[in-house]
Amino acid sequence: MATAVKVTGVKRKKQAGNFWLYVFLIIVSLIVLFPVEYIILGSFKTNMELRGYGNHLIPTVWVLDNYKEAWEKAHFEKYTWNSLYMSAAIVIGSIFTTTMTGYTFERGKFKGKKILWSFIVSSMFVSLGSLTLYPLLMIAKVFGLNTSLWGVIVIRVFGLNVTHLYITRSYIRTISTEIDDAAKIDGCSFFGIYRRVIFPLLKPLISTIAILEFRAAWNDYLLPLVFTLSDKNRQPLIVAVIKLKSTAGEGAAAWNLMLAGSSIALIPMIIVYLIFNRYFISGLTAGAVKG
Repeated sequence: MATAVKVTGVKRKKQAGNFWLYVFLIIVSLIVLFPVEYIILGSFKTNMELRGYGNHLIPTVWVLDNYKEAWEKAHFEKYTWNSLYMSAAIVIGSIFTTTMTGYTFERGKFKGKKILWSFIVSSMFVSLGSLTLYPLLMIAKVFGLNTSLWGVIVIRVFGLNVTHLYITRSYIRTISTEIDDAAKIDGCSFFGIYRRVIFPLLKPLISTIAILEFRAAWNDYLLPLVFTLSDKNRQPLIVAVIKLKSTAGEGAAAWNLMLAGSSIALIPMIIVYLIFNRYFISGLTAGAVKG
């Protein structure tokens, strides 16, 4: 009898602990997601309400026409396609360049590997921001890619995100080298092992890179803006959404339209995350034990 009472008491304490844990997580989630909440709810407000009473979260009058007007003025059907093909090309290209480079640094044996890796990793702590914009534009101009999104694609794909590269190398380190030895016996070359053995084992990592690269490409504003100044029909969606702010005329900012456009632009990012969510966390943490 005493044992049963003791077990019941432990269960109640555990349930109470779980309750307060969930309360804490809900509060943290609301705080973290507040910018998204504000954007979505603000997209249903009038511009006057946003400018005069922007600190109110819930709209006093719900305006659905903001979405229709934003869709028409931003030409979503055209610019969404530009963003999709730019983001897709960057994601696909980055997956191959990142995984291949990570595999080369982890499994390859060549002189100066450690020194070169140290230089690459050290660049994680150097942020030049927009200072690199002009040099990148000049390099793209040499190859005739300074007036289209392909210049952005090439720069993003071959520029390599050092954080993604670091994660990739750590993940590949968890794969046993005995697999490589078995493939060599079967006649596979160095890159043959990458193509036939290593790459198929990188599904969680590939999903992680896909989500992170898609997010960066989809939200990239400055570089695509500069590369498409001469041809506005090639501009991506994020540039068109930012321009919605200046459609009100007379110097007034159309925040209601820009928030509506931003809400629509969130949808592809959410869809991509839902598709690859299954492998996302495992791809980030796979190298944490052995790496």
